Amino acid sequence: MLKQRVITALILLPLILGPIVYFPTLWLYVFLCAVGMIAAWEWTALMGLTSATARYAYLALVAVLLTGAWFAGVIGLGVWVVMFGAIWWGNALSMIAGYPVNFRLSPPGHFAMSAYGLLMLVPALLGLAMLHSANHGVLRLFFLFALVWMADIGAYFAGRRFGKRKLAIEVSPGKSVEGAIGGFIASMLVGMVSAPWVFGFGRFDWLPMLLLCAAVIGVSIIGDLTESLFKRHRGVKDSGTLLPGHGGVLDRVDSLLAAAPVLALGLSLLGI
Repeated sequence: MLKQRVITALILLPLILGPIVYFPTLWLYVFLCAVGMIAAWEWTALMGLTSATARYAYLALVAVLLTGAWFAGVIGLGVWVVMFGAIWWGNALSMIAGYPVNFRLSPPGHFAMSAYGLLMLVPALLGLAMLHSANHGVLRLFFLFALVWMADIGAYFAGRRFGKRKLAIEVSPGKSVEGAIGGFIASMLVGMVSAPWVFGFGRFDWLPMLLLCAAVIGVSIIGDLTESLFKRHRGVKDSGTLLPGHGGVLDRVDSLLAAAPVLALGLSLLGI
């Protein structure tokens, strides 16, 4: 399994990094939206939609809102879009804390699940575009990826070595409190070292930057747990089978979907 995951990751890496480095923001957004549509298709399965017509209708809705989000960004309203996304992830934390009792008492219907998917996808993809369009945008995206990936890698190794207490046993039994702490520390160290090189030495205050990094790392963990919650609710192991060893697209980008709008919003509010 690990070998398969590594091979898939090595194949995907240039396919992801190439557009980030070489595409203008508009074309990168188009590329990201194409990936987002695959994730949206997987989400329709987690919604429990079985009709092909209903699933394609949802994809059409996602496409319309992604187009609208782009033009909102063009006229300077992008920060409001990513703000809705950041607020949604705060709500997701309460869903995780209350699971499974909350879903047993009031399971989300198709309308609620439809809204959840839109709030997960649209602000995240626009947030990625906003980061890319800013000064040193490529480095900003790499900064985001480094925070998210290091939190995940650190949690994996710290959890295997020190993990004892379950983080959210009803949602994701394999994750531990010790793993989350290890991933958080590792990611914060990466943020502290790389932030001056990305945003400029002496061009930001350290305390707000560290708080923003902490928020991005924390919400990336929430994103991972949230997708696990919906998969557990639907009774599936993975969101799809497109990526050998990894599952579906949603399985790979869940943390990123949560972290992107938070970082984009935070940097905008800080004026960085």
